[in-house]
Amino acid sequence: KTRAALEEQCTARGMPAVPVLDVVTDALEALLGQEAHGRPGRQHKLDEAYFARVHAIQYTIAHDDGVAWEDWEEADIVLAGVSRSSKTPTSIYLANRGYKVANTPIVVESPPPLALFGLRRPMVVGLTTAPDRLVQVRRNRLISLSQSPDTDYVDNDRVAEEVKYARRMFADNGWPVIDVTRRSIEETAAAVINLYNERRAQSGAESDGALPE
Repeated sequence: KTRAALEEQCTARGMPAVPVLDVVTDALEALLGQEAHGRPGRQHKLDEAYFARVHAIQYTIAHDDGVAWEDWEEADIVLAGVSRSSKTPTSIYLANRGYKVANTPIVVESPPPLALFGLRRPMVVGLTTAPDRLVQVRRNRLISLSQSPDTDYVDNDRVAEEVKYARRMFADNGWPVIDVTRRSIEETAAAVINLYNERRAQSGAESDGALPE
């Protein structure tokens, strides 16, 4: 319809109409052995998977940094880790893949909500990193915010204690751990997805697929 309308307008104005994509379409038809159906916008079809991703992104944004812990049970994955351990960007990346993700900081002086330790449906994953690398990341963050780096937030001994505290919590609760020191966000997310799929497979074998699709 769009093509016919354009050709009609070109004819009415005495302008040539050049179908520049016909050569490409004909070549693809010959190569694939299939006829083109001319349905524009099919790649943007709003199907069930699309709306599931939108819902996952909305959930993840609303459950960042320990917020709204009351309904963490609705999450697919909960990420836990010390400050600047890539929790938020990893959560958003996973959300774009359709996973509902919550994340919470692990702070020595302020333990996470008790709800974290009683979750049944979501998979809790601990994110850890090398203390020296974490100090560097935090120091760069402070500099970018024009804040003084003279703080316990980037003190080597203090940061090492934070990381140790978090790792001990992960071990005590039997949560899988991913070291993000040399991983990109994409690599960390891929590792989380692998763990999630393994858990689903194991749970499915033990309880006939209790975890959601």
